[in-house]
Amino acid sequence: MNFFQFFIWGAWLLTVGAYWFQNRQWSASNFGIIFSTMGIASVFMPAIMGIISDRWVNAEKLYGLCHLGGAVMLFVLPQVYSPTAFFWVLLVNMMCYMPTLALSNTVAYTVLKNNGKDVVADFPPVRIWGTIGFIAALWAVSLTGNETSSNQFYIASFISLVLGLYAFTLPKCPPLSAQAGTKIMTEALGLNAFSLFKDKKFAVFFVFSMLLGAALQLTNAYGDTFLHDFKNVAAYKDTVAVKYPAIIMSVSQISETLFILAIPFFLRKFGIKMVMLFSMLAWVLRFGLFAFANPAEGLWMILLSCVIYGMAFDFFNISGSLFVETNTSPAIRGSAQGLFMMMVNGFGALIGSFASGLIIQHFFTNANGSLSWQGIWLCFAGYALVLAIVFPVVFREKKITDNR
Repeated sequence: MNFFQFFIWGAWLLTVGAYWFQNRQWSASNFGIIFSTMGIASVFMPAIMGIISDRWVNAEKLYGLCHLGGAVMLFVLPQVYSPTAFFWVLLVNMMCYMPTLALSNTVAYTVLKNNGKDVVADFPPVRIWGTIGFIAALWAVSLTGNETSSNQFYIASFISLVLGLYAFTLPKCPPLSAQAGTKIMTEALGLNAFSLFKDKKFAVFFVFSMLLGAALQLTNAYGDTFLHDFKNVAAYKDTVAVKYPAIIMSVSQISETLFILAIPFFLRKFGIKMVMLFSMLAWVLRFGLFAFANPAEGLWMILLSCVIYGMAFDFFNISGSLFVETNTSPAIRGSAQGLFMMMVNGFGALIGSFASGLIIQHFFTNANGSLSWQGIWLCFAGYALVLAIVFPVVFREKKITDNR
């Protein structure tokens, strides 16, 4: 499940820009709205699907239906010939896909718990297959020469269809809050997950998850483009990093596989507060190394930045999901996971997408239209540093303990 879940995303997420500019040859201004589809969909769809899985529909069935819908949209995507139509089809696809990130966690946690497993120790080795799937997709699309081809969407569509059908064979994950019974309207609608904001530790956690989600969006939107831009410099245009940027960026996902396995140790040794702080400091290094890197003698900085990305991503995304799972009632686990995804991939992505666009346009775009990449990355590093300074002061939380 996890392998296919992230193979679908990896098949097009980092290469859609190359398809947009080199295949369709559409404008850069229109491309700016493409990455906002993830944020728009994540603002409401994961929470809605989480509520449905908590109240009415088995999580594994809802998960399968979402992927079947996504398969249809991905198949249609290469057949549209205007930026506007591309936006709307991709938005509907993301409305199907983004909820599955939280639903896949719900399914995995349910199966593990039903089999007497400890989610903190046993989930990371399962989740690692998602990262392997993302890497496999990147390499498959890049090595087959489909980074600018419509085939990347057909590949993703086929895998989404397979996963959608496979989901109906997964162990049953019935709604728990429906079994328990409820009396008040917020519980009846599954909205009680939003009551977590009344708890200071959860309120702070969700706010910083949103702000870290913005940092993740900066990497998704500009990492591959950053390497592509070096093709305009004669000294770098024939380097491996410029010829195969998707493969170079896949080092980030390879690094994830190592840090995922380290999560149980770090959570038990340091607790969620320190683990998230490690993530913020890793984002500082991630962006800072990019600021001084190049594809030739500075290639080691790019590679080291990609290695550090594993800690930056896993230590807030996966650890955050485990924090929500181990600190909320089973009756609201689906909607709580959806709420977490809404903050990270919804509001966080929107903030990262729109704010970075405005900042880059006004402060880091040269007169000839080129971008001042060093200034961009140093600005992003400064943003992550501010988060790392403020977070330890305002967040209070005990270490995660075993949850069987």
